[in-house]
Amino acid sequence: MERNTTGRGATTRHAQKRPVRRRWIAAGTAVAGVAACLTLASVGHAAQDTPQAAAHDGRPSPSPRPGATWTSRDAAAYWTRERMAAAAPAGPERGTSDRAATTRSAPAAKSAAIARHFDGVPSVGVLFSVDGDARAHHCTASVVHSPHRNLILTAGHCNPGTRAAFVPQYRSGADKQPYGVWAIEDTFAYPGRGTSGAGADLDFAFATVAPDEGGQPVEDTTGGNTLSPAPGYTNDVTVVGYPNVRNDPQDKAVRCATRTSRLSGTHELRMECGGFYGGTSGSPWLADFDEESGTGRVIGLIGGLNGGGPKGPDSDRISYSPYFGQKVLSLYAQASQA
Repeated sequence: MERNTTGRGATTRHAQKRPVRRRWIAAGTAVAGVAACLTLASVGHAAQDTPQAAAHDGRPSPSPRPGATWTSRDAAAYWTRERMAAAAPAGPERGTSDRAATTRSAPAAKSAAIARHFDGVPSVGVLFSVDGDARAHHCTASVVHSPHRNLILTAGHCNPGTRAAFVPQYRSGADKQPYGVWAIEDTFAYPGRGTSGAGADLDFAFATVAPDEGGQPVEDTTGGNTLSPAPGYTNDVTVVGYPNVRNDPQDKAVRCATRTSRLSGTHELRMECGGFYGGTSGSPWLADFDEESGTGRVIGLIGGLNGGGPKGPDSDRISYSPYFGQKVLSLYAQASQA
């Protein structure tokens, strides 16, 4: 069994990459005949918080699929209000990336669009997991409509650690989350994904989510967005994400209605809107957003080049997305079978 060789431990614009134990699988068939070799990341209930001992080559050893050992009941019991707060403490972040360390300038120096805080929508939430001594609110994810109604979408570089969980419409400091805490079972991503070069065009991933105690899938509770190929580079979208408290002290959802364009010299999309700090990798770009249902057609997400945006000061106001075409549909088809 081959082990993953992608850049473990590196940092990116919107979220720090985190090591994850995984094993490789080959996709037999794919949409429209596109073959894919996919990564299946096992992120089940661990006996302890520290990662599994690394193999002699310095890479994490593969681990078996978690099966029923990490359930949504376990996730809700583990991710208490106190643990969620400890996952993203205020103050300097260890291993801070260039993006997370940027100094916020006055709104007048930024683009006209600024994300506003709001109460969030049920189909978008926060990813939590544990890696060694780092308990992380590290990315945003969204529920995507699927046959088994158990699928979420995030950026490919948002590698979950152990005790991984999805918290839809996350409420900071709440004793009980409004839509529960859901255990992440398996994640699906292209092994060639990355945050530079051709790999940046594959910076997206899906994950299956365990049902709740009553056996209901997450989509029955939250609703889901419809995965759609991008119709082009120019689109009107609503972007919803969760900056972590290190970068945004309000520790709540932000949203922005904006227009996308092509990122020059690439096959990616870009958008301008301030306020998308660390923690927003994976934030869905929703076309035809419906205010009543809080859902739309997801045609992109924060990710891609540099993990989703430029480096340097004020990087929060420009974000990138991989172009959603045949590759994301092929990966979705594979994940939907799980």
